[in-house]
Amino acid sequence: QLVESGGGLVQAGDSLRLSCTASGRTFSSYAMGWFRQAPGKEREFVAALSWSGRSTNYTDSVKGRFTISKQNGRNTVYLQMNSLKPEDTAVYYCAAKFTRRPGYDPILVRLDEYDFWGQGTQVTVSS
Repeated sequence: QLVESGGGLVQAGDSLRLSCTASGRTFSSYAMGWFRQAPGKEREFVAALSWSGRSTNYTDSVKGRFTISKQNGRNTVYLQMNSLKPEDTAVYYCAAKFTRRPGYDPILVRLDEYDFWGQGTQVTVSS
């Protein structure tokens, strides 16, 4: 139900913007997240955005380099990745969970908190 795009092969220091879209669903009511999985490693948290868009969270290794955002009118969530490093090489996954209700605007950082996942997009950063 979620489709990621925008991955590719880049050099260290370059930028990429990943996109996540969903048909028949509006992201305005969903907490969103980006995760990644490198070869031989477990899937790990990268970035998260609350349903209101007011709150974000990032894993320490990407703070100051990656930005998560969403465009409700286009049902799209983005992950802007700048100053890429070889250690950012991984398959990147988008995730979503309906969380919109009064007084509740969480940021979700655990894999098991999300209900919907994409198939992933490969990001490879060469040194």
